[in-house]
Amino acid sequence: MHMENIHRIEKIEPGSIAEELELAPKDVLLTINGQKIEDIFDYHYLIHDEELTVLVRKPDGEEWELLIEKDYDEDLGIVFENGLMDNYKSCQNKCMFCFIDQMPKGMRDTLYFKDDDARLSFLQGNYVTLTNMKDADIERIIHYHLEPINISVHTMNPALRCKMLNNRFAGEALLKMRRLRDAGIAMNGQIVLCKGINDGAELEYSIRQLTEYIPFMQSLSVVPVGLTRYREGLYPLLPFLKEDAKEVLACIHKWQQYCIKRYGIHFVHAGDEWYLLAEQPMPAEETYDGYLQLENGVGMVRLLEEEFMEALSGEQPDDGIRRRVTLATGRLAAPLLERLCLRFMEKFPGITVRVIAIRNDFFGERITVSGLLTGQDILRQLKGRELGDKLLLHCNLLRSGEEVFLDDMTLTELKNALQVQIDIVKSSGQDLVDALLEKE
Repeated sequence: MHMENIHRIEKIEPGSIAEELELAPKDVLLTINGQKIEDIFDYHYLIHDEELTVLVRKPDGEEWELLIEKDYDEDLGIVFENGLMDNYKSCQNKCMFCFIDQMPKGMRDTLYFKDDDARLSFLQGNYVTLTNMKDADIERIIHYHLEPINISVHTMNPALRCKMLNNRFAGEALLKMRRLRDAGIAMNGQIVLCKGINDGAELEYSIRQLTEYIPFMQSLSVVPVGLTRYREGLYPLLPFLKEDAKEVLACIHKWQQYCIKRYGIHFVHAGDEWYLLAEQPMPAEETYDGYLQLENGVGMVRLLEEEFMEALSGEQPDDGIRRRVTLATGRLAAPLLERLCLRFMEKFPGITVRVIAIRNDFFGERITVSGLLTGQDILRQLKGRELGDKLLLHCNLLRSGEEVFLDDMTLTELKNALQVQIDIVKSSGQDLVDALLEKE
């Protein structure tokens, strides 16, 4: 039996309509225009009217009926305790490449929850397989015209998709993508490439099929599977080597040329790891079509370099500053950051910046992105080394909104163990320049 959701307010945005109406945390939203709200889909659709009747229950049980006049796209400024306003949908697949299945035991429970919830695709940019979506879910997306939806395609071969996702409905789920296309819903696609499985001729086939979804499919990323050292009992996947990466890039570049001529967009994009593995230069900024897949590691290196050099060019040289800084990062980003820091030191010779690449012993050496580094690996590899006046770490090493690493070590624990000041750097190249110059 489906229990009725309680839509309790967590906070009110300052200066919002909700604040003006004196709504407050712990208030419960009951109905909008007389309709009960199932989840965030309903909420976003219903608040798009210019005239609303909102029923709210206060903590003392009193109910307020509020009449609201607003602009069509204007938000009410309410943040709910449950972001989905409903239970999260878990993944029904058993993918041969699933990262969560490759994690060690004993970590916090939330790290083992596999979501495959389309609503998180709209809210947070998560990629979903569509396998656990009913026809009614697709119809609601089309009816509400919610977009873009990010889809983990992996292959356009239905039988192979069933094998890769270990789900007999995975091939049929591709038909839902066709329905979204026919309804004009914007999408982004993702292919996690597994050596000898969906690469080679299968990759060619998938890209060819997905070009038929342009312009509604706005972009397609191809990223290599991440393989940890915890794969006992799992499908025997092999790591990609330099020559493999060159072949993948040759395929993608060929299809980019086809798409730019026919559709005016590059469409298919290679994850940054392919270029680093192949030892090839990153593409120019214009080939990324506006960086639609940054969260998938597509174009992050190029964007960081462009932003960093632009920010650095705006600074006045100063050789009077004296400071020694250490920047610790994953092995993937280390060569780029070393190159950028050399350019920085040319302009600011008094500031010595040392980049240290942290090897991922926790998950295994094949995992090279900084976002999957743990506090214990950073501590073990920096302990006893001369770190200078401060240590810089990227914000993606910490859990969102908290000062906790993936292995539950806190930032304070790391500071105390290393006996060094640690500054957390936000994502952009400007943020990195500011951090090196100690600008607020």
